[in-house]
Amino acid sequence: MSQEAAEQLAQQTTEETGTAETATAAGKPEEAEAVEALEAVEGAAAARADVEAEPTEAADETEAAHPAEPSGSSPSPGWFGWRRRYPRTAHGVTVGTTVLAGALLLFALLVPNQLERLNPEAFFRLPAEGILLAGLLLALPPRSRRLMAVVSGALLGLLTVLKFVDMGFYQVLARPFDLVLDWILLDDAAEFVRESFGRTGQVLAVVGVIALIVAVLVLMTLAMVRVTNLMVRNRAVATRTTLVLGTAWITCMTLSIQITGVPLATKGNADLVNNRVEQVQAGLKDGRVFQKQAAVDAFAKTPPDQLLTGLRGKDVLFTFIESYGRVAIDDPAMAPQIDAALKEGTSNLKAAGFQSRSAWLRSPVTGAGSWLAHSTFLSGLWIKNQQRYRSLTTSDRATLNSYFRKTGAWRTVGVVPGVRRAWPEGKYFALDHIYDSEHLGYQGPYFSWTPVPDQFSLEAFQRLEHGKKDREPIMAEIILASSHNPWSPIARMVDWDDLGDGSVFHQIKKEGTDPKEVWQDPERVRTEYRRAIEYSLHSLTEWVERYGTDDTVLVFLGDHQPVPTVTAGNTSKDVPVTIVARDQKVLDRIADWNWTDGLKPAENAPTWGMDKFRDRFLTAYGPRKD
Repeated sequence: MSQEAAEQLAQQTTEETGTAETATAAGKPEEAEAVEALEAVEGAAAARADVEAEPTEAADETEAAHPAEPSGSSPSPGWFGWRRRYPRTAHGVTVGTTVLAGALLLFALLVPNQLERLNPEAFFRLPAEGILLAGLLLALPPRSRRLMAVVSGALLGLLTVLKFVDMGFYQVLARPFDLVLDWILLDDAAEFVRESFGRTGQVLAVVGVIALIVAVLVLMTLAMVRVTNLMVRNRAVATRTTLVLGTAWITCMTLSIQITGVPLATKGNADLVNNRVEQVQAGLKDGRVFQKQAAVDAFAKTPPDQLLTGLRGKDVLFTFIESYGRVAIDDPAMAPQIDAALKEGTSNLKAAGFQSRSAWLRSPVTGAGSWLAHSTFLSGLWIKNQQRYRSLTTSDRATLNSYFRKTGAWRTVGVVPGVRRAWPEGKYFALDHIYDSEHLGYQGPYFSWTPVPDQFSLEAFQRLEHGKKDREPIMAEIILASSHNPWSPIARMVDWDDLGDGSVFHQIKKEGTDPKEVWQDPERVRTEYRRAIEYSLHSLTEWVERYGTDDTVLVFLGDHQPVPTVTAGNTSKDVPVTIVARDQKVLDRIADWNWTDGLKPAENAPTWGMDKFRDRFLTAYGPRKD
């Protein structure tokens, strides 16, 4: 802008100010006088800023801030005239909104993706990403800057949503959300909410989540645009502040300065994004890796008459106890009661002529994903995600069930009370007959997620299969569900002769606890979990005492550890595994496994990956080489 133009603009400003003063003298209200005087001063300041700014940028930003108006229209008073009537309040709201926008951006940059890390110290740090972004926005020309503000705000909103999702996954699965493989689990989560809290609870939860995601994206974008405009209006101060913060970040990072053990300088968002990129790359490659692993099967060409020769004539029951993890045995708060239940079970089984051996298996999952653990155990492959599970169940990979059926010496059945809808994958597991929750004859109530109490499921198995006369040997896959999250209310043992059609459990449910109240207190959750495991153990051991024979071979194990609310920071994925038999020859076959006597595995008992069990079991009970 030329010197002559500047002088004309200054003169015009003086005339406008004089006009305002004249109007005030003529009797205008004092409030209007203050507003118009303030507008005049702001106009003069804007003019001076235009003189100092680069011609192109000044014109561009002036055009953006004050778009062309129709001829003859008056300037908008803002907020439907509210700003003109209450200027001081409007100014306060403007300042407050800007402060909130800055706080929102700072929250998004510093919030961790795990609830246990969500503490005050997490927000007293210098985020490298925020400093770099501020410098970039200040350096860009106006049009590029506006676009960058919108895009970066939206991306920061998406990153914040991802962190929230991670929090949920860490609370349930003790791991972050997988951007490639975990989308199917969101549908499972919605189904779990419906089964636990009803259709209304599911709808409210889904609507709430969608509304939260939209709100985060919109608010984060608006906040970024607002803070960017503030920095541009105060370019000199913003530039100096960015330089100071950048220098401070480099210094703190170099000297490893910490506050209460938390580094003052952080690049957590960059690390998070980098980890997700690597995760996506690994997820995309995982299918090819798994395909190669699935093609290797040491027993694929073994003749049927050479399979499982050490178990011919026996009823072999593979039984999974939901969420029966190592924490139930090792945690001091639960160990006394669980230890008592295991000792009682060992003693009672011994009195009935049964011996047992126990050890540990390492599950591919924790917190949830039971079907991944079941398929790992049965297939001998590490099924750690839904993609692998789908690949497995559409392949011809043989499972333990398949090999039992292949011999022609066993009828294979499945007792799966947790299944309430079509289960097409059931065909893959080579089961001659499947008993789901609708085919066990149960007329009692659901216990939260659990459709059928364990004691009734086992009694139904006895009535429908095991107790039949003149039958062939059975290989059964039994999945006990009473110890499934949320562990409230819990069934309790009743006299086996009084089970009937399950109606007896209506009163038991009424006497039980309310899951909404239980989950307000982590210690109550842990207590209910422990009681659920006790119930499952009692159901299973009493069934063996009551109905077991010389030909009964029971293999029971946990599928995974419970959620972090119960494990309380324990990152182990170990679960107990036990073999029970009355025939000593069955246990002699695994003497070299060095498992612990009894139902409770010793702390230093062998620990195998769950995928190793299938081949070792087939080897132990195959033809003897001596």
